[in-house]
Amino acid sequence: MNKIVFNNNPELPYAMEEALNSLRINIGFLGKDVKKIMIVSSTPNEGKSFVTMQLFRQFAQTGIKTALIDADMRKSTMAIKYDMKLTNGGKIQGTSAVLSGDGEFDQAFYPTSIDNGFILPNIDNVINPSKLLENQRFEELLNYAGENFRYTLVDSSPLDLVSDGERIGSLCDGAILVVRSGVTSKSMVRHSAMQLERAGCPLLGVVLNRVESSKGKYYYKKQGTYYYANN
Repeated sequence: MNKIVFNNNPELPYAMEEALNSLRINIGFLGKDVKKIMIVSSTPNEGKSFVTMQLFRQFAQTGIKTALIDADMRKSTMAIKYDMKLTNGGKIQGTSAVLSGDGEFDQAFYPTSIDNGFILPNIDNVINPSKLLENQRFEELLNYAGENFRYTLVDSSPLDLVSDGERIGSLCDGAILVVRSGVTSKSMVRHSAMQLERAGCPLLGVVLNRVESSKGKYYYKKQGTYYYANN
């Protein structure tokens, strides 16, 4: 079967791997009803796409059938960063193409070189993806994913730029907010939490990324517990 391979996905340092593993385990404690999870940040360059990809990899490698949807259709660089290619050398039909067309959703998610991992990357950024996200087809795509995968991780545009994140969050079971240490203000984090609440999207936890410390770490907070590594 034709697959997407990641030609640039190096192994992570041990501390970072363990922090992400703790995050994965804590997500598992949220219960069987949490299936569709948006990964979002307040502003660009906080590391949300990195967290999305690495969580996707961890879930899949532990034998959990997991999907990743790149719904950041404005400025996504995920496909380029991880050098995604089809094994047959063909053109990948990405998120914006799938939402613009009438194809079947079972053909939208590509199996990957990671067993149990399926991905719908975004290949062609668009100027105004709001119409695609507000279309009924996007909701149907997420419903399909929720029915066919144990977890679906959705990479979203930052909350402070446009309303995309609120729309995506309204269709998900919860969100993980990625915050860059020393850059994102507390007031901005509070505002992002209010935006998620307004969208009816529970805030499942916060990842505090790029923490300055002697070991270089990465925080995850869920119900008073922190996990950390460095990106």
